[in-house]
Amino acid sequence: MLPPRTGKILNYIVQQYIERAVPVPSQYIADHANLGVSPATIRNEMAFLEKEGYLIRPHTSAGCIPSDRGYRHYVESIDSFTLPEEEQHLISHVFHQAEPEVEVWVSLGATLLARLVRNVAVVSVPKSSDCRLKHMELIAVHDRQALLVVVLDGARVKQKLIKFAQPVAQPELTTASNRLNSLFEGLTAREVRAKRGEESTLEKEATDHLVEIMEAEDRKEYQEPYLEGWHFILTQPEFAHSERMRSLMELVENRALLKAIAPERLSFQRVHVMIGKENQSEAMQNCSVVLCRYGLPDEASGTIAVVGPTRMPYVRAISTVHYLSSVLTRLVAGLYGRRI
Repeated sequence: MLPPRTGKILNYIVQQYIERAVPVPSQYIADHANLGVSPATIRNEMAFLEKEGYLIRPHTSAGCIPSDRGYRHYVESIDSFTLPEEEQHLISHVFHQAEPEVEVWVSLGATLLARLVRNVAVVSVPKSSDCRLKHMELIAVHDRQALLVVVLDGARVKQKLIKFAQPVAQPELTTASNRLNSLFEGLTAREVRAKRGEESTLEKEATDHLVEIMEAEDRKEYQEPYLEGWHFILTQPEFAHSERMRSLMELVENRALLKAIAPERLSFQRVHVMIGKENQSEAMQNCSVVLCRYGLPDEASGTIAVVGPTRMPYVRAISTVHYLSSVLTRLVAGLYGRRI
């Protein structure tokens, strides 16, 4: 824990470097920070912070810039991450006007996040580990053919044209649909298999196809996340070095960005911040990541994140990620009939 005055000087340097992207000299602090201490005292404090690893001096005669440790102290000392009310209202209004589709919400979330934080936004589509049946329907098409319509949790609708061994009429299909719904509504594919019992030949055939659809949905890998804001990061001086940008682009091209930025376990509705070398992926160690899980832990969840240089506007990034994650959580909860 740093002494109050030392911490105040460090946080001022971090704020100025985030805003101006140039090393901060002691004389600038003395002239602008209104700390009520002499330039000599500021120099001594900066020398201490440099020795302890909170600051880096790029050149002997230059000012200082924050290290990863300096940014971490700054983030941990922030006591409020509330997004301004007018921006909360704007975000809520935009989502209220959007079509009620998960992909629309996720795309909109990525676009808003990138514009508000002016860095790369990453938002994944919420995915459930084991889908559950909400409703199924068999609709006659030809003598032996029917369309199987399956509604899964999260308002996902799947269809499959199936062929029966014997001719079937709509009344038989309706009876079978009603019986299977009464047996299997709310169950996973594994639970449907375990509950199978005395079913008619038609019901057995329909159930085989139902389980096949549900298991295929469970096997699906996470969809590629929505990415927005690359043009913002390209304007950052830190990424003027092509090697840094190339490392990031390789993650995107290899479909590995989400895996690289998201730890295996993330708390829901809690914003996580990983700074520089705190990131496990070597390609991300010149970046900071602000991210949060959204959705329902036992139903469906996704990730929302900001990726940018370590010189990131952390207060803005954290408050925006937190608010957008809460909006997306409420929307996903609505699909599952929950109120949050």
